Amino acid sequence: MVKLTKIYTRTGDRGDTALGSGRRVAKHNRRVAAYGSVDETNAVIGVARLHLERELEAALLRIQNDLFDIGADLCVPESAHPKQVLRVDDAQVRWLESEIDRMNAPLATLRSFILPGGTAAAAHLHHARTVARRAERDIVALMDEEEINPVVLRYLNRLSDFLFVAARTANAAAGGDVLWIPGAQNRSD
Repeated sequence: MVKLTKIYTRTGDRGDTALGSGRRVAKHNRRVAAYGSVDETNAVIGVARLHLERELEAALLRIQNDLFDIGADLCVPESAHPKQVLRVDDAQVRWLESEIDRMNAPLATLRSFILPGGTAAAAHLHHARTVARRAERDIVALMDEEEINPVVLRYLNRLSDFLFVAARTANAAAGGDVLWIPGAQNRSD
């Protein structure tokens, strides 16, 4: 269990930070950037939760906990081989997939791309989706340099899909999605 008695330590004042293995790296290290983007995704989801009905809000709370698991997974390199390390597993990805399928079933088939927006909840969920996509890109960049748990990438990929469908669900109750109209600015009508 985590026990935080003092919030500042001054150990990062020179631009480095400790990984979960104890090794110190620069704060711009790809691994730190990857779990930083995951943390930012979590924060944006926290804002989205303020605008949601109970069932979807509860699912996002579970996702926020999963994102902390992912941060814990990413902060300990695979090569460190610590005795007890938290790793994300396929059950977490399967849960996301089942939630996506459940939410998507009653939604109308898309015949156009949709614009981020509609309700406040949907707008925040779309924002979270784009931040999750950045986290995914940061994780792929890290994978080019170091081995990571491959489930982390699968989870983030499904998360952005979940957030897309969640935004559509939030908009469905308010009349539907905001559809992209290609070339709309070029029309004179």
